[in-house]
Amino acid sequence: MKNIVLIICVMLFGIGVSFVDAAEKDKPGVTIKIATLAPKGSALMNVLEELRNRVREETKNEVYFKIYPGAIQGDEKDVLTKIRLGQLQGGAFTSNGMGRIVPEVRVTDIPYLFKNYEEVAYVRSKIKDKLEKLFDEKDFVVVAWADIGFVHLFSKEPVTAENLKNLKVWVWGDDVLSMTIWKTVGVTPISLSITDVLTSLSTKLIDTAPSTPFGAVAFRWYTKFNYISEIPSTDPSSALLVSKNTWNKISPESKEKIARIAEWYHTTITTTNRKANADSLKILKDAGIKVAPATEKSIKFVTDMQMKTREALIGKLYSRELLNEVLGYLDEYRKMNPNSDYIRIQ
Repeated sequence: MKNIVLIICVMLFGIGVSFVDAAEKDKPGVTIKIATLAPKGSALMNVLEELRNRVREETKNEVYFKIYPGAIQGDEKDVLTKIRLGQLQGGAFTSNGMGRIVPEVRVTDIPYLFKNYEEVAYVRSKIKDKLEKLFDEKDFVVVAWADIGFVHLFSKEPVTAENLKNLKVWVWGDDVLSMTIWKTVGVTPISLSITDVLTSLSTKLIDTAPSTPFGAVAFRWYTKFNYISEIPSTDPSSALLVSKNTWNKISPESKEKIARIAEWYHTTITTTNRKANADSLKILKDAGIKVAPATEKSIKFVTDMQMKTREALIGKLYSRELLNEVLGYLDEYRKMNPNSDYIRIQ
């Protein structure tokens, strides 16, 4: 009898071990919790989920990105707080959130500085290494870069130099760059979290807001607007950031694999964003939103706004040296491409 009991115990113990081994095998070595504003089911979220799956597969389950979509972890400011508390390890940030870590990244967000995607890509490729070093010094790793797409101004009425001071313009939280843009032309903007915009449009607390076409559709802001500006103001950068402390737990071999996947991500997410914006423009037009055309007068106005803004932000977000470097690269591109012009909504 004792022998039978012993055999059963050994069998159960063995089975128990096999279950434990299987569970340990399925458990990722490094779980990285990241948050994003991208809504669940959106094209942007789909790319992030594919990145997660590819990383898990190619690192042989060493690294797993657990993604929290649709701002369920809060605004980007909240996400950064949670990263510092260890509740999250990273996020897919817009330049607004990135600028809270490295203000210098906002130098390529200056309004009306760039006219098209090619200009943006050329300049950012030149300063990419410098910005990544600055993030590293703040204990963050840039896993992958991406562009969100050009932002346009949405409004109830066509925006002109004459009616600017009557507008109730939204800016994202305490964003220094956005505040400065509007204050240079005498407008006092209204600061709100991105999650409060739709309600504030409904209550008429605000009536004007910058957004990509995709963002306006995804968050349903477009249902409260009548016009979109013909020419864009800025193409905010975006990046998947992870705390350096977490990143250092990953093996060198897996880091190399993730770097290769990051190249795919950059190309795919940028292309996806552009397509999402193009598709969203059709939705906007079908909804009856009209294009507010750009005139020579309005282009001169926004060019003057750009000059004032970029000067006012020296010492607040970036140095004159960095600004001059960016302007130099932009001038270099335009000399090589003399026909470089604004993207316009058709």
